[in-house]
Amino acid sequence: MQKIKILLTNDDGIEASGIQTLWEGLKDFADLSIVAPMKEQSGKGVSVTFYGPIRVEKALGFGNTPAWKVQGTPADCVKLALGGLLDWTPDLIVSGINHGSNAGRGLLHSGTAGCVIQGTLLKVPGVAFSYTCAETETFPHVKPYLFPIVEHVINHPLPEGTFLNVNFPKKTIQGVKMARQGLYFWHETPRKVEHPEGHFEFHLDETFQDHDEHPDSDIALLKAGFITAVPIHINEMTDHSHLQAHKERFENRFQG
Repeated sequence: MQKIKILLTNDDGIEASGIQTLWEGLKDFADLSIVAPMKEQSGKGVSVTFYGPIRVEKALGFGNTPAWKVQGTPADCVKLALGGLLDWTPDLIVSGINHGSNAGRGLLHSGTAGCVIQGTLLKVPGVAFSYTCAETETFPHVKPYLFPIVEHVINHPLPEGTFLNVNFPKKTIQGVKMARQGLYFWHETPRKVEHPEGHFEFHLDETFQDHDEHPDSDIALLKAGFITAVPIHINEMTDHSHLQAHKERFENRFQG
């Protein structure tokens, strides 16, 4: 039986332990190639490099798996992989494992999600994996969950325009839940700092705000110790109820 073909990528960089964990957890079950940033690119979302060349080099450390490191954003990595680095189209793009949660609306900042969003826009489905932990932590205990989640997506394809956002809890794993997106987002407060040379600069200090989370949200379930998987749809982003309620009034405002 032919193995599935998977592109591995991330936003923490080619040397991050998260992508090593992905490779170790999936290499026996799938044909893999790796295209990831040369250095850490967290918070880049779906940003791409519009100007200038994008440097690409072969990368080592993944056995016989072909691997490249890219001097660009996470989305650049996917664009280059699908646009020329690979001579085949992957069945799936798998991104991560990110150091830190990408649950709730914090997903909008995520370069880990940006990889699979870029793939989804190019009609290649994807799964984004994140773990609620600090950069220095490793997480070998999540490896047994990786291929079963990937296999489910292969056997039960996501609708076009949808990717799966998976987060692992910090505490002991209680099980796996398919969830809805929570409300939490990264709220940064700018802090002004005077510089000795006379100018000033700002530092963004993260603050936590509680939200009234639905019990089936990824935020609530992660706190309870569950792995969460949220199907995120990006193809149709129109607020149709607002469109229908205000279309005529808005357009009439500009009639002669």
